[in-house]
Amino acid sequence: MNVEKFRCRRNTNTFFFTSALILSLAGYFPATCSAEEKPMNIAVYRGEAGCTGCSEMVVKSLINTGKNFSISYIGENEKLKLNSRNLNKFDMYIQPGGGQDIPAAYDAISDEGAEAIRNFVRSGKRFLGICMGAYLADKDWIGLIDVPLDSEVGRPGSEAADEGDYTLSLLWGGKKESAYFQDGPYLSNSSASKGFTPISWYSNGDVAMAAYTYGKGKVVLSGPHPEADESWIDATMPGYIPARSKMIRILNYLNTENN
Repeated sequence: MNVEKFRCRRNTNTFFFTSALILSLAGYFPATCSAEEKPMNIAVYRGEAGCTGCSEMVVKSLINTGKNFSISYIGENEKLKLNSRNLNKFDMYIQPGGGQDIPAAYDAISDEGAEAIRNFVRSGKRFLGICMGAYLADKDWIGLIDVPLDSEVGRPGSEAADEGDYTLSLLWGGKKESAYFQDGPYLSNSSASKGFTPISWYSNGDVAMAAYTYGKGKVVLSGPHPEADESWIDATMPGYIPARSKMIRILNYLNTENN
């Protein structure tokens, strides 16, 4: 299945999803877990606030971690609508990349959806926001952190000069590695937010990924796309690390082993 790929800004590229991912579109449940194991229930947003292919790439990366997850899509056009009644069935909510229009993305989520997300995280659940998902989490929109976020594009020393596709260099865990980026935010300006913990940095020293607290819950925001596989990222760049490794590490900040 070929689908048009839009990320944080809408470009026209295509990529291919495997048959395993196609099967996951109706919901993914691990087939090898014992009856005693309780999977983590993860809701991945899919709708007008996202971009075609972005939600599916997140699901693909989660499946490839090999962890015990039960994954469902949620959104205005899905069987599960984004509201408190449905969201409360899950342990973690993921807001993937989207288009260039943040107000329109928020309108798609709606005030009801934003309030559902706030209540969900405040109660002790987890939120992962990637690119547009990070922008939507800021003070001006959903409000999971205390400041607004701005783009890393054009920042002093940034490797991203415009809104096009880039494979950037990150410093993560004391090592340099590459990451797919397309007009994501920098998080250095969110240091006043509760529980702010930098995870990785762009080459210019701006924070690229960070963890926070909101109420009793945990929030992780990422400007780059840790879920991006070789169909998005330039795997020939120095420091290439597969998406599986990135996702496992970023999920560790959400304590996904402790359901």
